[in-house]
Amino acid sequence: MSKLVITDLHVTVDTEDGPKEILKGVDLTINDGETHAIMGPNGSGKSTLAYSIAGHPKYTITGGSVTLDGQDVLSLSVDERARAGLFLAMQYPVEVPGVSVANFLRTAKTAIDGEAPKLRTWVKDVNGALERLNLDATFSSRSVNENFSGGEKKRHEIAQLELLDPKVAVLDETDSGLDIDALKVVSEGVNRFRRREGKGVLLITHYTRILRYIEPDHVHVFVDGKVAESGGKELADELEANGYDKYLKAATA
Repeated sequence: MSKLVITDLHVTVDTEDGPKEILKGVDLTINDGETHAIMGPNGSGKSTLAYSIAGHPKYTITGGSVTLDGQDVLSLSVDERARAGLFLAMQYPVEVPGVSVANFLRTAKTAIDGEAPKLRTWVKDVNGALERLNLDATFSSRSVNENFSGGEKKRHEIAQLELLDPKVAVLDETDSGLDIDALKVVSEGVNRFRRREGKGVLLITHYTRILRYIEPDHVHVFVDGKVAESGGKELADELEANGYDKYLKAATA
């Protein structure tokens, strides 16, 4: 079972002109088995929400709370948040030259579980995850994200998701830069994760195309650092048709 609760979250970032408030009171609850999609225009704070939950040092929490199964997430270090069951797939995954995918995955799994996985079964698990994401076995010997295509980077992150098995996955624009074939493969990986018991997904996206393959239970419109409206999948269809104009006008007013 899993439950991520975000309550009245306020976040600032330092600028040349001083602290700037990005999140202005976000309330969101992701229950066990739910997939929530956040949509909104550029600069609305969607990625800030993802990185703040994960513990990025660039962002300062000035108010509110985030709990996972009742545990105070904001009091935990980044690695402690991962061990507690949080996973972040980044919009722009970083390169780690000299560290192979195989070593990276095994080190991450060891850190989260507190013990190293048995090598024989682990190799089988890794190869299986890569195969399901249309990545051949030689992929595991390459340096993490170095000279990866955009699709390879995103598929690698979903392989991490499958193998690390968190409670809640925060996916920040996982569809960014994917062609239709890669989008389908990545979506299938997310859906495999969703079918496991006790999982939650927070999916951040600009476009409805990924929602054709990953059907959300709830859709939230994010404008000016907070949730402007919530609804079902039909809300995403409305946004596709009409855009964010009415929400931007309301925020300005």
